[in-house]
Amino acid sequence: MEETKVPLKKVEKVIGLETVPSTQDLALELARSGEAEGTLVLACEQTAARRLDGSRFHAPEGGIYFTLILRPQRADLCALSLSRQTAQALADALAAVFDLKTKVKDGHSILAWDKKNRKWKKTAGVLAETFFEENGRFALVGVGVNVNNRVPAGKEPHLSLKQCAGTEISKELLLDELLTAFWKQYAYWLKSAC
Repeated sequence: MEETKVPLKKVEKVIGLETVPSTQDLALELARSGEAEGTLVLACEQTAARRLDGSRFHAPEGGIYFTLILRPQRADLCALSLSRQTAQALADALAAVFDLKTKVKDGHSILAWDKKNRKWKKTAGVLAETFFEENGRFALVGVGVNVNNRVPAGKEPHLSLKQCAGTEISKELLLDELLTAFWKQYAYWLKSAC
């Protein structure tokens, strides 16, 4: 079987911030004001990051937190399939880079196998949203990854990549791997059905 070559899009602009309430909320404002596809809103810390259910949480320094603005040219904008495919691409990238067992839960949570405690723990999450507005249609893909940060206590057990690897992780190199995996999957999502 011959491999299909798909031209990859890329990040066109980076808006990097130390602290922001939510990369998703800022990206929404920017998209509504006409910011182009490929704009990446990146933060070291989020004070009011948003979950799928709309609840808020603190995402501490040490993780990777970003939202991409997308303006896909397709008949439908299906947030659920975009979320699932993004989560799977990122889970696969994390598995390859860190030699981890990963899986996607509920189409948006990326779990990694914690060998020490012998259980699945959340290491990343995806929030994909689509918008149809007067000034156009667009999608936002938000990603949060527990990298070198302390993981939050809560109902769902969490795991940082630093805990898995036993050492500090280069966020810059990991971000590059995650974005490469995302753009490959996005190119296929553009051609797929919802």
